[in-house]
Formats: sequence, C-alpha cells, structure tokens
Amino acid sequence: MRRFVLLFVFLLVWTQHYNVIMANEPETGYLFSYNKNGVHFAWSVDRENWHTIGENFCFLSSDYGTWMGQKRMIDPIIVPDGTGGWHCLFTVNEEEGTIAYTVSPDLIHWEPQSYPRVNGKGNCMLLELTEDAEDNHLVTWIDTRNGEGQVYGVSTKDFKTYTPARQMSVSVRKNIRKVVNINGVEQSGVINEVSWNVIDRLIKHYEYNTFRENQFDETMAEDAVRFASLKPVDATVTIHPEGKKQISDMLVGIFFEDINYAADGGLYAELVQNRGFEYKLSDKLGNDKTWTSKKAWRLYGEHATFTVDSETPLHVNNPHYAILELEQPGAALVNEGFNGIALNEGDKYYFSMFSRVLQGKGGKVMIRLIDETGEICGEQFMKVSSKEWKKREIVLQSARSTGKAHLEIVPQFVGSIALDMVSLFPRNTFKGRRNGLRMDLAQTLADLKPRFVRFPGGCVAHGDGLANMYRWKNTIGPLESRKTQRNMWGYHQSAGLGYYEYFQFCEDIGAEPLPVLPAGVPCQNSASGGQGQQGGIPMDEMQAYVQEVLDLIEWANGDAKNTFWGKKRAEAGHPAPFNLKYIGIGNEDLISDVFEERYVMICKAVMKRYPEIIVVGTVGPFFQGSDYEKGWSIAKDIKLPMVDEHYYCKPGWFIHNQDYYDRYDRSQSKVYLGEYAAHAPGRKSNLETALCEALHLANIERNGDVVSLTSYAPLLAKEGCIQWAPDLIYFNNTEVKPTVSYYVQQLYGQNSGDEYWPSLTTLSNKQDEVRKRIAVSVVKNTETGEYVIKLVNLLPVAVNFTIDLKSLGIIDTRVKKTILHGKPDDSKLKPITSEITVMGEFKESVSEYSFTVLRLQ
Repeated sequence: MRRFVLLFVFLLVWTQHYNVIMANEPETGYLFSYNKNGVHFAWSVDRENWHTIGENFCFLSSDYGTWMGQKRMIDPIIVPDGTGGWHCLFTVNEEEGTIAYTVSPDLIHWEPQSYPRVNGKGNCMLLELTEDAEDNHLVTWIDTRNGEGQVYGVSTKDFKTYTPARQMSVSVRKNIRKVVNINGVEQSGVINEVSWNVIDRLIKHYEYNTFRENQFDETMAEDAVRFASLKPVDATVTIHPEGKKQISDMLVGIFFEDINYAADGGLYAELVQNRGFEYKLSDKLGNDKTWTSKKAWRLYGEHATFTVDSETPLHVNNPHYAILELEQPGAALVNEGFNGIALNEGDKYYFSMFSRVLQGKGGKVMIRLIDETGEICGEQFMKVSSKEWKKREIVLQSARSTGKAHLEIVPQFVGSIALDMVSLFPRNTFKGRRNGLRMDLAQTLADLKPRFVRFPGGCVAHGDGLANMYRWKNTIGPLESRKTQRNMWGYHQSAGLGYYEYFQFCEDIGAEPLPVLPAGVPCQNSASGGQGQQGGIPMDEMQAYVQEVLDLIEWANGDAKNTFWGKKRAEAGHPAPFNLKYIGIGNEDLISDVFEERYVMICKAVMKRYPEIIVVGTVGPFFQGSDYEKGWSIAKDIKLPMVDEHYYCKPGWFIHNQDYYDRYDRSQSKVYLGEYAAHAPGRKSNLETALCEALHLANIERNGDVVSLTSYAPLLAKEGCIQWAPDLIYFNNTEVKPTVSYYVQQLYGQNSGDEYWPSLTTLSNKQDEVRKRIAVSVVKNTETGEYVIKLVNLLPVAVNFTIDLKSLGIIDTRVKKTILHGKPDDSKLKPITSEITVMGEFKESVSEYSFTVLRLQ
C-alpha cells in the first residue's frame, strides 16, 4: 500500500511542477550507450558527470545463439541513421564472422535483429559504421582471429545485402568508442549528442517499466499487510442480456509437447526403453556417456555377449539392432524400462520383437517380467527360428502389481540371434488402442474436456537445427519404419506417439486436432544447423517443403480412394477423414528476413489450396517487442485467420492486465493463446497461480469474440525428469498428480459457453486493488440452454454476492455449485461440488481465495 501512496504523491507533484521542470531542462545532452551483456544508457550535460538510466535496466539484448551458452552482445555501437532513427551493430561472439544489426526510431522499439555472415574466415571485433564515398553504409571491424588485427569491411545500402569482405586501411576507422566512468566502473561505449527529449523519453520508459514490474511482483504473501483492515466485501451483480455476444466455444484446449519426458515413458504406453537400440551420445550432446545404443539394456549371466550392429538393419530408418551370441543357454538380456516397469495384477501385456537367427537353428526364448524382489510376475515362451527379420508376439499376464519390474529375454539355445523393436505394451490402453496411450494419463487429459489438442510443439516442432525439425511423415506408418531422433529438450523421441496416434486421440476425446508445423526454419535457440535463424531451408527446396505441409492436410482430410495421402491414412486403419480444420505454421520464431520469406510462402500456399483451413500463424516468442509487432504486421498484411501468442508471467501481471484483450482490434486476426501460465517465485504451482489463471480466463471469456483458443503450458512432467516448471500435470510410473491449475482448466473446460452475457459488478469497497481481485463471468451454452456464472475471489476476505437472475428469465432453479478454495500456497487442492436451489435474486458468499462455478440447470 505504501508504495502506491508514494507513487500517487510523486505523480501529483510531477504534474504540478511539469512546466517548471521543463523550463529548467537543457535543450540537448549527451547519451552514452554501453554494454553489460545488453545495451544500457547513461546521460550527462557536461560529458563528465554521468547518470545511469536504470543501472541494471537493459534496453536491447542479443537474440543470437543457443539458450544459456550464447545470447551474447559484444561491443555494440549505436549511431544516428541520419533520419532521426538509430543503427545498432554488435559482435555475437569471438569465433564467427557473423554480426548483428537492428534499427530503432527511438532507442526503445527495435526492429527484429538480422545476422549477416560478413567474414568467412575470421571474426568481427570492434565494429564501426561510417559512410563511404558513394553514400553506402560501410561496416568495418578488426579481425583478431585470422587477420592478425587487420581491418576489414563490407558495404551495404539496406543492411540486407553486403559486398564481399575486403581488407581496408586503418584510416577508415574513426575509433569513436570512449571510456566513461559509470558509478565507479569504467565502461567502453559511444557518446552521442541528442536533444533532451531523447533522454527524457528513455528515462520515462525506464520509470514506467519499473513501476509496472513492481506491480507484477505483487504476491499474496503480502496480503496480510496490503489488506490489513479489509472487511468482507459486498458485491451486486446485474446481468445485461441486451449486450450478449457470440464468443468462441473452443476456448479451452490442451497443448502437448514432448518435454519433461511427456511422451516416451509418459503418455505413450510403451514400457521398454530404447526398444530399437537407437539411443545415441548425440541425443544429449555427449553430456551423458551412458546414453548409447545400449542404454537401459544389460546382459545378465555368463557365456554370452551382447553387441549392437547396423550391417543388415530391419529398416533404413531404424539402423541399429542387438546381437546376442550364446555359447550356452541361460544368459538374459534385461531392459529396465523407464526407471522401472509398472505392472498391475491381472493385467495383460503384449510382448513383441523382431528377430532373425544368425547362427544355429534358433529355438525357444523365455520372456519374463521380474519385480524388484526377484519374484516372477509373468512368464511365457516364444519360438525364434527365421533367418530373415520376422515379428513375434506373445501375451503375458502379471501375477502382481509393482512399479519397479524389469523385462528379461532368455534364449534357451546355443547360437546367435539379432533382435530389434523389442516392445512390452499394456493391453489396457486408453480406448483399448494398440500402440496407444497410457490409460490414467490419457483419461486425465480427456477429463479436461479440451476442445482441441495442439501437437507436437513448441520448440520440438521446429527442432534443434534443420536436421532436427519435426517432420510429420517420419512419424506415421509401421513403427519399425518411423524415424527416431534427438529431442529438442535433450533426450530421445521414438516417434511411437506420432501423427496417427495424435489424430486418433483427438477423435477419441472429441477434440479438434491443431498440428503445428515448422515455418521452414529451426528454433532460433538451435545449437546446430545455423544459429540466429541462419539455418532456414534453402529456398530452392522450399517448394518441396510447402508440398509436405499440404500433404498433411490431404493425409488428414483426403478421400481414401482418390487421393494418395488419403489412401495412406486408410491403409493405417482410418478410412474416414479426420476432418482437420486448423493448422499452425511456426512457433515462437524470431521474425527475421529468413523466417518471413519462408513463413509467408507456406501460409499463402495453404490458404490458397485449402481456404477452409484456419491457418494459425506466430507472432514471435514474446507478447511484446519487435518480433511481436512484426508478426502482427505480417498477419494483417496476408490476412491470417489467427495468430498464436505466448506468455509466461508473474501472478501480478494477470491482476494488473485484465484489460489486455479489451483493446484488441476485432477486425484483425483472431488470437490463440497457445502457451501461458502464472509463474510465482520459485516456479511453484499452487492456488495463487491457479486463481490468477482463473482470473485471466474470466477476462478471456469476456473477450471470446477475439480470443478463440487457449492452452496452458507445459502440459505434462514426469517426476525426476522435470526440465520446465510449473506444469499442469505431474506423474510417475504409477501415479498421476493433477495440480490446482489443472482443476481451474477443467472447470473452464467443463463449463464453457458460446454466448457471453455482460454483467456489472458493484462493490461496497471502491479501492482499485480490491476491484482488480474480483471477477465475474456469465456465459450461456445455447445447445443445452444452461447458464454458467464464474466467480473469482483473490482477496483474503469473503465476497458476498447478490446476483439477480430475473434478467435471464429464471425464477428458481437447481444449481450445480463447484468451489476451489484454500490458502494461496496450497498445492494439493481439489474442487468440491454440491447442489443448491436459488431464486430469482439470490445471495452467494464466496470464500477468500476461491474460484466458484455456478451451473444453472
């Protein structure tokens, strides 16, 4: 409370004395731009005494390179562009001949960065920008790697195309960098004389951002002080039917990405890890020396050897296989599963493998499941005799339940055999699907009642370099023909949960599929295949890639008899079309020239060939900044039906941005909020974060005419394998643990509507910070005729609502009441449901820190 009073006093004084202050300010000053792994500014009126504009406030940072290891800015240089704007160039690292360039009209709003490679052999240190005799921009640098300190340079007219690098005289360099003492530390940078308005604008930008960050930093832990004298609040809700409007009935969906081991060892029900012997050191970039083709496997016993070969593979996409050489029977090839194999007493499991006899006649192979105490849970024999690759399958039934079993393959003969695609699959999968999904996890997702499912990413979609892009054709067809690859998040994808299984799951739960395909570029955070968006698919190969995107739509929707890809779908077991309506292009991409050229090409091709498909584009990795602005500009230019926005914000952001979508232009592209979550300190998932998400969804329902889809992210996380937090659902081999945020998503998903009925809420307490912590949303499901009233209370006191239903034409009715309530730091809460009867005007007291849903029958 104290900081808001101080801010009010400051604003009042500032307003009263604004003209006096302006009268005392100079017409010009000096602006010093320097680097602290990002552009910082200081100002002076005499070039001697310098004042920082936010000592730790960064006005521009580097987007180039991988997470954590790069994103560096070296020796930036900022100079006027001659038209009132500003050029910025900087060095990205000490090894490459790549530079970074961007331009700004005001030193605050910067265009997307470009990364031309101007020096093919050396590096580019201490960049400078001047004009040559022909009014070209001349970029020069010192090569400290291969040029022995020589000066080199290139010319450009537009900062898009550059002349070849050439050695130049030292005399072309102005050496404009100066050393300035900033708060006792010497900094190297560039001094520009500017009008005072430029400095004043930068100061105000910093102050405004600091104020907003202080707001966003608010947490419920401070409520005891913030609301020390607050009494229960009375609220009167008046519903205005005359203002009702159509809203999206697709608001709540789910986004599945293979992060946190969500697929293999998670939602995908396969119980054998590394079933194809395809794990590689490169999956983890060499950081785990055990991550080889033998990962999760070991040979137990004597007089036998276990090797991995690739000379005569089962399939070119599955090149590795195991060889067991047996001098006498008894040795066992053991698979540990994904940190153990979970078995349920009485359940049946399909065991299968491809095998061929290399030496000898073959014979019986014992297949058994052993628990952690050494007890046999299930045992069965199969015969191996073929000299060619052949698939064998048996069924095992478990005699007991355990979470830590392992699989043993025990040949009963002498000789050698090759094994591949060794699989143990529960028969009890979701909807009984072969090669299907883990029952309890899939059911937990189905219980959300999602209207759509986005897949496969996220960053997984565009991958770590061109070779790692997620290509949908690699994930369909027989399992042994699917192409496995390194996961963007640093492990292995078997592609067992591929596009066919994804579309099938959507159909099983009544959700629309929303596949997301790369926009012809890898992730800008790639560690290989080109950094900083330099690795786009070559333009002479882009037409083939565009066709790959179009082929997906034909595969999903094409006639089973008259289209090539429709026939492929039918051959896989689904003659009827999947009726795909949405397709996403790109994910959180930096909107560089490399990206834009390919992205626009793909989007236009899809919209032309399939005008009925809703193309969902991207507007960059953040919800503000140059990529966001450029992404929206492209969407408007090519008339994209929908764009995908992402943001992960502090709880306070959701409280203080309730008008976020109210100001959106209703005539432009619709919005898919594809990734969002409230991130509290420590990345905890609790009632505080869940209530902030409930608050946001209430505001989104009000704006359901512009926001069409939303999905929380990430969706799944396996305990012990968590790479990102918070997540919606945690799990291990035997348990599923939904979070409080899960239940908020579920309550919105199960209580959606297609009409929004505006309401006016009048509070007994008029404080702004009280008003911002109460939300009411009224929707109608026109199909069932039911109304749903959602009440969100983020206050530490109860709110006593009086709600008039007469405007809805309701005199009295039965109401299904569901409440989620607890303390802000509670992380293990579930909603409680009851039934009540209400009259035309009724009173409902909602508890402190609660989310209440009233469904009027």
